[in-house]
Amino acid sequence: MRPVRFVLRASLLILIPIGLGILVPRPFFRPADAEPGESRTFYVLASAIHTDLAFPADDPDVRAALGFISGEGLDPDLPGVRFIVAGWGSRAFYINTPTWADLRPGPLARAFTLDSAVMHVSLAGAIDETSPAVRRITVPLARWRALLDKVSESFVRDGEDRPAPIRGAEYGEFDRFYEAHGTFNALVGCNVWTGRMLRVASLRTGFWTPLPVFLALSLDLHGV
Repeated sequence: MRPVRFVLRASLLILIPIGLGILVPRPFFRPADAEPGESRTFYVLASAIHTDLAFPADDPDVRAALGFISGEGLDPDLPGVRFIVAGWGSRAFYINTPTWADLRPGPLARAFTLDSAVMHVSLAGAIDETSPAVRRITVPLARWRALLDKVSESFVRDGEDRPAPIRGAEYGEFDRFYEAHGTFNALVGCNVWTGRMLRVASLRTGFWTPLPVFLALSLDLHGV
């Protein structure tokens, strides 16, 4: 019976913090409703382990916050471009793992210990809102601008106050990597960053959401 008890106790040690991370809202009290008026829409895009934020490429506030990408060869005015997508992650894992086929032990180990952070920005076309991996979120204009300001603050700036690109790190023609503030760990990683960005927009998430599914469940529970 001892092995069974050990497995049960180990499972509880894992499940309890996960459950509390989803069930306990952050912030605990629901933010006051914003004054009615203009609103803006963006999307949370999820994979099995990662989430990004997708912003409409033609929005003037988005251009003000992320328009620096044009200086690195990413032109939001290209035909077919509808969104600018931004995400935060582990330098070693994010840069070296564009697909699961590229997964290597070294970058994976760095992600589960401590790694420096990067921001990834890419151009995207139309988004399928019916996909279970896509969440549409609409927020008042003031919260929208606060969100974009916070995303912009995630980029490390050079001496001329420009985001610092990581040369040669892109996956292809339509994406770039930049130095980012923060230290990455898989337990406090990209999905926790996404949750923090959403809370700046006065949304409530779970207290701890290290995987996209936990973030999604917490958003469902706490009422986006």
